[in-house]
Amino acid sequence: MSGHSKWHTIKHKKGAADAKRGKIFTKIIKEITVAARMGGGDEEANPRLRTIVLKAKAANMPKDNIERAIKKGTGDLDGVDYVELSYEAYAPGGVGLMIDALTDNKNRTAADVRTILSKSGGQLASTGAVSYMFNRKGVIVYESENVDFEKLFDAALEAGAEDVSEDGEVIEVLTDPSDFGDVLEALQAGGFEQSSAEVAMVPDTTATLDNDGTAKVLRLIDRLEDCDDVQSVASNLEIPDDFEMPE
Repeated sequence: MSGHSKWHTIKHKKGAADAKRGKIFTKIIKEITVAARMGGGDEEANPRLRTIVLKAKAANMPKDNIERAIKKGTGDLDGVDYVELSYEAYAPGGVGLMIDALTDNKNRTAADVRTILSKSGGQLASTGAVSYMFNRKGVIVYESENVDFEKLFDAALEAGAEDVSEDGEVIEVLTDPSDFGDVLEALQAGGFEQSSAEVAMVPDTTATLDNDGTAKVLRLIDRLEDCDDVQSVASNLEIPDDFEMPE
């Protein structure tokens, strides 16, 4: 299991995710706009748009926000043209990072990402140096205390999921990206309420650091995700079960 899912769940339980809900919505709106611009506003004919709309619904985004974002992408409402960028980087301890961005100013975004990395002990990597460690997967996350693992396991595999794993407080369902929507909707229909759902980069192998090293990497990830142009950050960090974030 990727440690990032566990970290997001920990933050959610502490209320940090709720404090950033507005920023999360802003990022998803940009994704919807780009998907609609590239493939049209029909979710059934645009798999990428359908995937992101499901992510928006999983984050409890209001329907009106979703519809406005689609209209901005199709040109029915005025919107901004965004460019997709991806960066590969190393965090402290050699942890690999995949950073995806949507921006209307490539130079600004590149400078912001470099600055955040350098101030946090990280650095940009050459193309291919990190990406080979990751695969794109559908990732649906549940809090263990709210879900019966055995029932979720059976339902997920029946719906077409590739894997279901439990790690402490988190249950993670992995799917092929093309099956993400069908699996998520089947599990929702079965009464399973997810804490998050998205198509993301998942590591094949993970890196484990001591408590201080883990904290440094998580702080770097948080700083990157706070950047307005950064959409998502994936890492191959494995968070130990006994990890405690220093105050």
